[in-house]
Amino acid sequence: MGLTDDDLLLLAELAKGVTVDRVGRRLDVSGRTVRRRLRGICDRIGVATAIEAVAWAARRRLI
Repeated sequence: MGLTDDDLLLLAELAKGVTVDRVGRRLDVSGRTVRRRLRGICDRIGVATAIEAVAWAARRRLI
């Protein structure tokens, strides 16, 4: 799997409906950085979109 606590926090925020830019502000990084991290998360877990990544983590009760 290879997801960090920060990755799971990012996915949990998205699951709440928080926008990417607002997640970036909460994590003190840019929206672009959040999008880049999301792409890395998706690649690591083998999904195509952020929504799929959130669903993947939720199904496994990680968030």
